[in-house]
Amino acid sequence: MLAHLTPGPAPWVLAVTEGDLAAARAQMGFSLAWHIVVACLGVGMPALTLIAEWWGIRTGDPAYRLLARRWARAMGVLFAVGAVSGTILSFELGLLWPGLMGRFGQVIGLPFALEGIAFFIEAIFLGIYLYAWDRLPPKRHLLTGVPIVVAGTASAFFVVCANAWMNQPRGYTLRDGKVVDVDPWAAMLNPASPPQTVHMILAAFMVASFLTASVYAVALFKGRGDAYHKAGFIIPFTLGAVVTPFQIVVGDWAARFLADFQPTKLAAMEGVFTTGSHVPLTLGGVAVGDELRYGLEIPNGLSLLVGYHPSTVVRGLDQVPRDQWPPVTGVHWAFDLMVAVGLFLLALGVCLLLAWWRGRRTGLALLDRRGARLFLALAVVAGPASVVALESGWCVTELGRQPWIVWGVMSVRDAVNPAPGLMTGLWLVLVVYAAMTVATVYVLRRLAKGPAVPRAPQEEDVEKYPVV
Repeated sequence: MLAHLTPGPAPWVLAVTEGDLAAARAQMGFSLAWHIVVACLGVGMPALTLIAEWWGIRTGDPAYRLLARRWARAMGVLFAVGAVSGTILSFELGLLWPGLMGRFGQVIGLPFALEGIAFFIEAIFLGIYLYAWDRLPPKRHLLTGVPIVVAGTASAFFVVCANAWMNQPRGYTLRDGKVVDVDPWAAMLNPASPPQTVHMILAAFMVASFLTASVYAVALFKGRGDAYHKAGFIIPFTLGAVVTPFQIVVGDWAARFLADFQPTKLAAMEGVFTTGSHVPLTLGGVAVGDELRYGLEIPNGLSLLVGYHPSTVVRGLDQVPRDQWPPVTGVHWAFDLMVAVGLFLLALGVCLLLAWWRGRRTGLALLDRRGARLFLALAVVAGPASVVALESGWCVTELGRQPWIVWGVMSVRDAVNPAPGLMTGLWLVLVVYAAMTVATVYVLRRLAKGPAVPRAPQEEDVEKYPVV
């Protein structure tokens, strides 16, 4: 049970400067924006690798087995990098937001603990999978990769449950400013968990799929039309195209959830300032005063989307005090950008489906048809565009909750660390992430150019050792 009480600011809040608050927000936002891309690759790449390995086992085509080996090596690198960036985020939660973790750590500790268990399971089976190439029968080796996919998906689920709690706090009672009667399962499985977790997991598969496909689309666009590069494009692009329509349906579910549980966030997303019926759907526009100007309006559009009827009442920002309004223009544009990219990716998937249906062809022959260069050029863009949609979605989630860090209970200002010098930490984090970015790109490029099946140095030493 949650007592809807908003405690007054803690004594240290008055000492927090605007610069330190902005630095803490920027540091957390940048760290999360960087980590989430690597995390999505960590969730989606194992599935792509297993699909390639399974198809290689089934068909005997060496191109698919080679893809699986290369993707497995990249998967290992990304897992290590994601572990580092995830550790940084865990420290930032305590260092930057002691007000949040000090008061509510016992409430949201369960999903973080379960995420740690999933992480170790993923790490163990990743080591087995990478080590067991040519040491286990092919089908048995394939099975060792299944727990990686399951654990990676579970890890994403648990982390997003913690974020969902910040949007729909449950599982405790706030009595005299203290947290009592904690129910960690109710907190983790709050009303926001189903739409947010499904939305995020599907987004992870989309980002991993379209980013991977875009790499091979570049090679195909340059004329490298061998079976290896065609397979490297078809597998991830097909998976991304299959996931996209489901993601759009889930996105609609998430938006309807906001209409019932977080109407202020929905009002910011759609630029609705006044509560009423027959509310138009506005594309673009800029918030000026108490209205959204210069946008393209679709009459009754938002009311129809929310309640399937033009007379559906949509609650606006006028339902809450002005100091509790999110930054409307930023949230609105981030939402519009996310939706636009989603429709673009859906259109690319439909194009591939139509090409297959019209040509009565399957597999790699689609890339030999007329118009392939234009399609490949758009597929190259699809990879970065999926990342833009991902980051935009998180901007909607986080900016749309402002000024609250825990919706309706604790503000961001109440949670921030009052210690001076947070700006120094921001610059340090920027340097660390710049170095990690350069190192990750360098290592992945070396892996792409190197042999797909390297021999372990210790094995070579053992083979050369003279046994008497």
